[in-house]
This record gives sequence, structure tokens and C-alpha cells, in this order.
Amino acid sequence: MRLMFPIVVLALASASSVHAQPELEKGFAGALRGCEEWVLNPASWSNGLAPFVAAVGLGDTMGLVDQVDPATLPPPSLRAANHYWRINSTKDAGFILVVSDQLPMCHITGGGAADLQPVVESVLSSSAFSSRWKLVKESAREGMKSSEFRSIEEPAFSVVVSRAVKAGERTDRVQVLATAMYDPKK
Repeated sequence: MRLMFPIVVLALASASSVHAQPELEKGFAGALRGCEEWVLNPASWSNGLAPFVAAVGLGDTMGLVDQVDPATLPPPSLRAANHYWRINSTKDAGFILVVSDQLPMCHITGGGAADLQPVVESVLSSSAFSSRWKLVKESAREGMKSSEFRSIEEPAFSVVVSRAVKAGERTDRVQVLATAMYDPKK
């Protein structure tokens, strides 16, 4: 009987994580959509946020907050007129989308108790993502993998997504970073 308890707990934890993955994928995909919408379609937010929120499609799991943890902020050069959106995908994991109404950029961080590496890989390999983004280059260093993508719709818009190379790593800190910029020189 003693051996059954750890197996049952492991099975329940595994089932819970499998159930959470679709919600986490929806949250990360929504953060990416929000990033694109904010930068490429300012009309969706310039006269009120309702069209932007509707375009992202996450409903009440996404909300504007006054401040976020410093670890979720973009690099200092991108900290101008920022707005912070918290995406609560599950009870203990989610994403922060930082946008600016002065700079054509957005910054996404993700973390929490769930392992986000498989979530990020699933979204980046989805047909919905690849219909909007083209992989430009990839690199890996010290257990982290970074992929640069260029928008198919607007080639001057690119995003770099960094996450753990393998599942089960980095669960004790920020697990995914994505920074997108619109650069008309490209």
C-alpha cells in the first residue's frame, strides 16, 4: 500500500500538468497575438482598450495592472510609456505582456510552477504561429535556446523568443522571454 501513494500523487500531478498545458498554450499564443496587435494595429488601442482586448481573445484571464515584478520588465532602453498586461493562464503560471504607447515594441515573460518549455515549443511549432512568422535564425547557449522570427505580414517586425533547450529546466525563474521590435530599417 505504501508504494501506491507516490504513484497516485505522481499520476495526479501529471494529469494536472497535462490539463494545464492547453491553457498555458492559449496564454502564450494570446501574449504573442497581443504583441502583434499592439505594435502593428495601434488603432485597436488608441481610442480605448476594448478592441485590443477582443483581438487578443483571452477574455478575463488577461488584465491591465499598474506594476509588475522587475524581472518581467523589458531592457531599460524599452522602458518608455509602458503598460503591463498580466495573463493568468493557470492558478500558478502565466505571462506578462509589456507594451509601450511610444515605442514600437513589446516584451513577454512567462513563469510559474508549470514547465513552460513544452508550451512554448508547441506554440512556436503550431500552424497558426508559422502562418504569421518565419524563422530567421536560432542559437543555443548555456541551456537556453533563442529563435528569431520575422513577421510575414510586416517584415520590419521581428521577435526573439528565448526559452530552455529541454523540458524541466529553468522552472525556478523566468522561463520564457520574448522581445519584439518594429524596425523600419530592416
